[in-house]
Amino acid sequence: MKYEFRHITIKASRFKLHASSVLSIFFFLSSLFSFAQVKSSIDSTKIKIGEQITYKIEVEADTTDLVVFPEGQTFTPLEMIESYKADTTKNKAKYNLIKKYGLTQFDSGSYTIPRQKIIIGSKEYFTDSLRVEVNNILVDSTKQGLYDIKPFIKVEKSSSNWWKTALIIIAILALVAFLMYWFIWRKKPLTEAEEIALLPPYERAKMALQKLDESDYLQQSELKGYYSELTFIIRRYLDEQVYDRALESTTDELVNRLNLLKDGNQIELSKNDIRNIETILKRADLVKFAKVTPDIELAKIDRNTIDLEIDNVKQALPEPTEEEKLLDQQYKEKQERKKKRRKVIITVAASLFLILATFVGFSVKYGFDYVKDTIIGHESKALLEGVWVTSDYGVPPIYISTPAVLERVESKAIDTISNAKTTMFSYGTLLSSLNIAVSTSRLNIPDSIKVDLNLAIEGSLQMLEKNNVKDIITKREKFVTPNAAEGLKVFGTASFPGLLPDQYRKGKYVFLAFTAQNILQQIILVWDAEDRYAEEIMERVLNSVELKKVE
Repeated sequence: MKYEFRHITIKASRFKLHASSVLSIFFFLSSLFSFAQVKSSIDSTKIKIGEQITYKIEVEADTTDLVVFPEGQTFTPLEMIESYKADTTKNKAKYNLIKKYGLTQFDSGSYTIPRQKIIIGSKEYFTDSLRVEVNNILVDSTKQGLYDIKPFIKVEKSSSNWWKTALIIIAILALVAFLMYWFIWRKKPLTEAEEIALLPPYERAKMALQKLDESDYLQQSELKGYYSELTFIIRRYLDEQVYDRALESTTDELVNRLNLLKDGNQIELSKNDIRNIETILKRADLVKFAKVTPDIELAKIDRNTIDLEIDNVKQALPEPTEEEKLLDQQYKEKQERKKKRRKVIITVAASLFLILATFVGFSVKYGFDYVKDTIIGHESKALLEGVWVTSDYGVPPIYISTPAVLERVESKAIDTISNAKTTMFSYGTLLSSLNIAVSTSRLNIPDSIKVDLNLAIEGSLQMLEKNNVKDIITKREKFVTPNAAEGLKVFGTASFPGLLPDQYRKGKYVFLAFTAQNILQQIILVWDAEDRYAEEIMERVLNSVELKKVE
């Protein structure tokens, strides 16, 4: 039984060995088949600092397959400076595609271009990693001239659409000004009634008699209406020139007043003129109230009599003195000033109403604080709505969008990791309401040693404490960039020092840390907790962070 058992065991072992060999051969052949479709090469394995090499990927695929080549900075530690358009040739039922990239490196050393992922259809393929030597450029300082350091070059921000907003505002102001001019300040054309009202009393009375002649009262035997208009003409003329209550007085009261003025030598009107006026007024009263119907010809005679009496009254009136003329001129100027003052008041009131209505409308739609900050001005709001800058910082690069260009700062300006080569770019300080910093450190450790991001973050937190930051509350979580690079995110609140001694303000912070081999990359964001515009700025900055995903 023992022998049989061993025999069976040996057979099973041989079967396993045979199966394992078959599977190994299968996977080996599959690997050969897969890599036969993708090839990679470089035109030189040794370059000088800053010199470009051409990295080429050759793919053979079916005409129905979708081929996706690597994009972005996936060649780290080398930097991609140009991605060329893929060349495509057809070979029977296959496509041959050649994709080229321009790569370079500005530090000497031996570098490995990592494997690149190519997607063909629904499968993933990887190229071989390639080794590149980057050599220093030997310079003979005895022959090479030395020159001053070139000045910083200002980054030109992209153009914005501020002019469109300015045009809209100018158009609205122009429309409001035109409406105010048209309805308030414009000298409107006078109507016929207004033109008649501006005439002197005598000309106005004469014109009223002409209008009466053009009416159809007599043709339709409407004597009541005819006499009403006729007596109103003479009464209004007397009211304006002789007795200022002629319109509301009775016939007897008006005649008595004319006699008193005559007897007092205030008007040189004859008794016959007064009698003619009295006769026509009393006849008009009979027509209006007693329904007496005189002859039409008599009505025409009465019309001519009134016309004559208007002339007689004009001649009987004394000439106005210089003082009366001056008072009349002053009265006219006063009326003009009143009109102008009224227009100014209406304009100011309309402008204030429009401003208030606009303010209330925008406050309802956008909020009171937003409108107030727009009018008065707010630093964080201006940064949020200004032209943003998207750039890469450090090597390997960190891609980030910020409301302003980050400026290079000296490593000694903050605490940095010892025995490391650190480059840092920053906007603002811990004392300002907004602080953004990006740093890249090349650690002096072997590539095989993995950087502990938690220890790196602890160093950043200690840096805050050394800068008098108090009450630091921390939370930790994994952070993944849009291009799938993973790192550590530490965030929370703290009390940051203010501009005055012993003054603190409530703030928020976010630390991001990423590592690849002996590279440590960090992003530091600090802002005031009560600044809602800074909150939006930092959220937008966080969403823009990108760097190479570690394969």
